[in-house]
Order: sequence, then structure tokens, then C-alpha cells
Amino acid sequence: MTEILFYHLQHQPIERVLPTLLEKSIERGWKVVVQGSSEERIEALDAHLWTYRDDGFLPHGTWREPEVAAQPVLLTPNEGNPNGASVRFLIDGAPVPADAASYARIVLLFDGEDEEALAAARERWSEAKSAGFDATYWQMDDSGRWAKKA
Repeated sequence: MTEILFYHLQHQPIERVLPTLLEKSIERGWKVVVQGSSEERIEALDAHLWTYRDDGFLPHGTWREPEVAAQPVLLTPNEGNPNGASVRFLIDGAPVPADAASYARIVLLFDGEDEEALAAARERWSEAKSAGFDATYWQMDDSGRWAKKA
């Protein structure tokens, strides 16, 4: 059954949180697709992932590259799963895909300081539960670790 994980971001931008979650996915041997809301946002995220750490490398590519199927992490503003990912990250309000049940895990990151993002996440939570998905809610604790809240 597909898990849908809701990550409630507070006081930390996606640019700080997403790379760590992507690294953990790669360590587990998972292919990932990250869907954002616009081409500009994906291009900015692509540039960020090349420079976010001096001592590491996060292998990734964008939907515009010729070998998308070989990318362990694929950044895209589009639906679809061209790299055969088992995990899909949704950022900036990207919609839950129609083929959500084909993934092992959907990770929805939302800005907890944005009322519209909170309302959209609550709606998606209700939809996920109604559809029978295994939905969990995560929030960062005071020590900077993700804690399962629901």
C-alpha cells in the first residue's frame, strides 16, 4: 500500500529540508521524482542541489535531460514517472498524482507558515485518508528531528 507522508515545515525552507530527505531515499536504493509547481522553481532547485553542500554530491537531473530514465532523482514540473521512481516528492502545492497508488511512497512537503499551504495539506490529508492510503503526519521537534505526530 502506498504511504503518503505529510512533512510540516516550520522555520525551515524546502531548500534546507529536501536535500536530506533525498539523500536518505538514495541511501535506501529508491529512485525519486520531485514535482514542483513551475519550470522556474525546478530550475532553481536544480541549481541549489549542485551547491547546497561542499562535502557531498546528490546525483540528480531534470526533465529536460536526454537520459531521464537513468536519473536516481528527477526534478520536474510535470506529471508522469519517466525514471521509474518508487517515491514521489511533491513541493509548492504540486498535486497528488492520479497514479499515486503506483508509488511506494508519496512525500508531500508544505510550508506550515503559509495558510493556503496548510489548508491545501489538510484537504489532501482528508483525500488520502478517504482513498485508503496510509497517511502519516511529520513535524520537526525542538532538537531538529522529524517526529511522527499522526
